[in-house]
Amino acid sequence: MPPTLKARELNRALLARQGLLERTERSIPEMLDAMGTLQAQYAPSMYVGLWSRLAGFERDSLTRALQEREVVQATLMRVTIHLCSRADYWPLTLPVRAARRTWWSRATKGPSDVEMEAAAETLRAALREGPLRKKAIDELLGKPVAHGIGLWVDMVRVPPSGTWERRRADLYGLAEEWVPRPPIDPEAALDHLVTRYLTGFGPAAKAEIANWAGMTAKDVEPALGRLELRRFAAEDGTELLDLPDLPLPDADTSAPVRFLGTWDACLLVHARRALILPEAHRPRIFNTKMPQSVGTFLVDGAVAGAWRPDGTIEPFADLSAKHRKQVEAEAARLAAFSA
Repeated sequence: MPPTLKARELNRALLARQGLLERTERSIPEMLDAMGTLQAQYAPSMYVGLWSRLAGFERDSLTRALQEREVVQATLMRVTIHLCSRADYWPLTLPVRAARRTWWSRATKGPSDVEMEAAAETLRAALREGPLRKKAIDELLGKPVAHGIGLWVDMVRVPPSGTWERRRADLYGLAEEWVPRPPIDPEAALDHLVTRYLTGFGPAAKAEIANWAGMTAKDVEPALGRLELRRFAAEDGTELLDLPDLPLPDADTSAPVRFLGTWDACLLVHARRALILPEAHRPRIFNTKMPQSVGTFLVDGAVAGAWRPDGTIEPFADLSAKHRKQVEAEAARLAAFSA
């Protein structure tokens, strides 16, 4: 029988892999690889997310890494904007391509695949002349086609678009010219995708890996058959999979106060088993009336309240004097970082 991991053990494992138990000295690309990329729907959240994980992180270092193409901002898993290392971009892009197109075609009932392929050729030719703003792409292709063209043409967001200094991410470049595509075996790319999830979020169930990738459980099964994996059981009996030699801290490991940006991936449903976001608080963070979500702060490894860019802190329950002092101190450090 595989060993059983309790929820608090899974909580500490996820915090450790996400760099939320202690700030590290890793480079930005190394941190992004370790945490399984960083969601980037709102540009400042990328900076806050890395500030909470990297020792001595400065805003200019991420903007510079984007400009020097060490990291890439692009639409990846689940048709969502992510920040990833340059080396991760193509291995993460290729396995999810078919699933993303299928989702879009079903959800929109818009232009046919044939129409999208033709439009893709038009856009690729235009982008070879240089980056284009979203408005120019809309005018070139028409909005119905332009809305989904990123699923047929691999594009990156070109800085300074999508940075702290210019937050609107509306300048696009052709990915194959921004980050040249290396030879990639499809099976190796799928293995890499699954490995990247487990690196940042394991141990996890097969369905959770697929949910994060925006694929089906059947889609990821071939990689699970090829990879060397450890196997555990959750308290409800679900099989959990993991890579060898990754952190599994004790359940009683101390977890410091940490602030997260909006849409941090450790709060999403694919990671809910770790209870970083208590289910009672989920509607306060993600709901249709607040599509941009809010920043959150963690106390003892779980969301205990929200914060806003103006420095406002909203605890969801009374904090002990010790924890309030820690939250206020971390909030002050974040304010200094943001100033």
